[in-house]
Amino acid sequence: MSTNRGLSILALAVCLSPLLVTGQPAPQGELMARFRAMSERAEKAGLAEPFRGVTRAGTPEPDLFAIRSTGISTAPVRQAADAFLASLTPAQRSQASFGVDDDEWRKWMNQHFYVRQGVSFLEMNEPQRDAALGLLRASLSAKGLKLSRDIMHLNHSLGELNGNDFEQYGEWLYWITVMGQPSASEPWGWQLDGHHLIVNYFVLGDQVVATPLFVGSEPVIAETGKYQGTVILQDEQNRGLALLQALDDAQRQKAILRVSKTGNDNLGEAFKDNLVLDYAGVRASELTAAQREQLLGLVGLYVGNIDDGHARVKLEEVRRHLDDTWFAWIGGSGPDSVYYYRVHSPVILIEFDHQRPANLRHLAADPNAPGRQHIHAVVRTPNGNDYGKDLLRQHYLSHPH
Repeated sequence: MSTNRGLSILALAVCLSPLLVTGQPAPQGELMARFRAMSERAEKAGLAEPFRGVTRAGTPEPDLFAIRSTGISTAPVRQAADAFLASLTPAQRSQASFGVDDDEWRKWMNQHFYVRQGVSFLEMNEPQRDAALGLLRASLSAKGLKLSRDIMHLNHSLGELNGNDFEQYGEWLYWITVMGQPSASEPWGWQLDGHHLIVNYFVLGDQVVATPLFVGSEPVIAETGKYQGTVILQDEQNRGLALLQALDDAQRQKAILRVSKTGNDNLGEAFKDNLVLDYAGVRASELTAAQREQLLGLVGLYVGNIDDGHARVKLEEVRRHLDDTWFAWIGGSGPDSVYYYRVHSPVILIEFDHQRPANLRHLAADPNAPGRQHIHAVVRTPNGNDYGKDLLRQHYLSHPH
């Protein structure tokens, strides 16, 4: 089995009908136990190697990231984190707190059955929830906050569509952890972890690294229920297709890796911190000026989920490496096609994928075919700086702990 296929075993488990080897439906408790055992094995395998980061050939490129001043204050994030921690009981605070270099950073997974650490919104009282949402509000842009809340709302919609199963799916089944002590000078950060929504937010001085970021949903559009009308990731979907359609024939021939899309194609999801992935597709140096700006606009949709100031800093970093940025495509190019695309450079990896039905197979016209009602999108910082790891390494070199 290819190591570049993400959590293929887990994806298969979620997509298959819940049958025992006898062909009889398995009890829900037994299924959850099986899935959780599989996730534990995936976690163990994923964390078996020391962190290196996403690379082209197994070794991070040096000197891509530096400790420097951005001029964008992180004080609002620090104050919001302090307020959140102060709102918790001593037991909850202990439950939510980890060291800044703890492997807890790397223990995230999209699947709803993963056993998570930290404090969940479900166990918080209203003032605590307000403080937790205040941390998101201080760290994310208005767009990023709306997307996060809409994903949480759609997780409630998923529960409705599964017979009001709010033990597995629900708006408040999301956990927050804080890594390190919020500080103006020392490294620290926080993580939000739950079904279809993972935010990692590392802070050092006035620098921020907000990857890995995982966003998605099933359904993507709530057609009924409490949150009817909620819609996510349509700009990311449509503007990716628009970029492909803006390419000329020669460029498109390079960009399209294959036109057949029958499965899930994301590579950089959970426990793929050390993914080895070479560049593929069409290189931005071969694009026209207008196409390059269109590519940057697509990147901006993803980077723009963090607060506006640090989003500008990150987008400028991407722009500096634009000549070494690649755009790749799998799938069709029609208005109703399903597809996967990625943007890949030394400093960013973005993946967008129309996925097979997982938890709504019973409503799908074809339960084995990717569809537009199930989307995964991932953003990573290659070459060792996911979770701010390279900045943390440099900090430790100059400030031994």
